[in-house]
Amino acid sequence: MHLLISCYLRFEIINPTPFILMLRPRSGTQQWVEREEYKVLPSTPVFEFTDNYGNLCQRLIAKPGIFSIATSADVIISNTIDEAFGAHFVEIQNLPDTVLCYLLPSRYCESDFFNDMATQITQGQLLGYNQVYAIKEWLLTNINYVPGSNNEPLSAIQVNNRQFGVCRDLAHLGIALCRSLSIPARIVVGYLHNLNPMDMHAWFEAYVGDRWYTFDATQTNSPGGYVALGYGRDAADVAVFNQFGLSVHPIEQQVSVDFIPNEL
Repeated sequence: MHLLISCYLRFEIINPTPFILMLRPRSGTQQWVEREEYKVLPSTPVFEFTDNYGNLCQRLIAKPGIFSIATSADVIISNTIDEAFGAHFVEIQNLPDTVLCYLLPSRYCESDFFNDMATQITQGQLLGYNQVYAIKEWLLTNINYVPGSNNEPLSAIQVNNRQFGVCRDLAHLGIALCRSLSIPARIVVGYLHNLNPMDMHAWFEAYVGDRWYTFDATQTNSPGGYVALGYGRDAADVAVFNQFGLSVHPIEQQVSVDFIPNEL
């Protein structure tokens, strides 16, 4: 599948404002970036670095006035997400070093409170992929996905108490349940083709069978069309923009994901 992704953010800046952005997808085993464009107006020095999770991040200082960021990329991805029923649970001593941080409780994923609940949800399942799939199906059935229901991230405990949330909230609960069973899990933020309403999207991945697999508790089937921008322990690690100082919110935000037909 060949997709054109784009994001446009427009701000009104009062005081010089430092930003850290996460708006460039990287090529990897699940996606290939063919072309990309990144425009900042007015022209501003931008410095790029790679964070602790391998994400491409851009830092800059926006000057007072109207400030905008426009990004787009052509990305080739699989038509469907991989499924692997029966993929085995990876024992802790056999996990790669870079995966170990995704076992621990984090700010929005208090996994140390969910072992009994996760054990009940996954009772009778083969250890590994089947456990995570059971968690995803439980979320689909028991936690209502309500786009736009809140702006601030909720923790897994809050989501479980409320029984509804936006995409990142359901991802937080799924991650906490997985980690409570010693299955590494991480949040992913990015784009999803045919998402309705269209916006940035969040889902989670679990490490079983010696690799990462995608799980999305907001979708009733297993579509393809996922383009990842950032990975992290929870929403605190994957904001598409962080600003520092006087609070600034976009006065305009547009996100699109369009299918590009194959050329003859």
